Amino acid sequence: MADFNKILDAGDYKNGEINVVIEIPTGSNHKIEWDRKNACFMLDRIEPIAFAKPCNYGFIPQTLDEDGDELDVLMITDQPLTTGIYTSARVLGVMKFVDDGEVDDKIIAVPADDRNNGDMYKTLEDLPKRLIEQIEFHFNHYKDLKKPGTTTVKAFEGIDEAKKVIADAIERWNKQ
Repeated sequence: MADFNKILDAGDYKNGEINVVIEIPTGSNHKIEWDRKNACFMLDRIEPIAFAKPCNYGFIPQTLDEDGDELDVLMITDQPLTTGIYTSARVLGVMKFVDDGEVDDKIIAVPADDRNNGDMYKTLEDLPKRLIEQIEFHFNHYKDLKKPGTTTVKAFEGIDEAKKVIADAIERWNKQ
């Protein structure tokens, strides 16, 4: 099986567009992760249903975050996206995040071609405030039943900081 991490690249992040592979659909409590070594998706664990994802969760190919995994993406759509698909996305910002003492930032994006919402979302400030609050709450608490206090949302930052995080993750990938 071909490893699409070697075929599908990160996209044109300098111009605000990235490629995103979806791991977990909105509303799922299944912790699905890309297994780079075996070039397939795996079910890592099942979280309590109270901690189902508030948005689609995926990654940018050919990137590595400081935690050693691909750089995560929170993909905002009206409907859940299917595990394994990829799409071009427009970067809105980044959620600065620490998980078990490791930097685990999450790029926030929307599909580049969303004919339902059009160009409604250009920056983080365009997203519904309640959605940002739900995302922040989820990531601050989703491990509370197992390891309380091990996750912290540090800040939400804009497109320029997101591009810097992506550039650093691409550089890490290229050095491996």
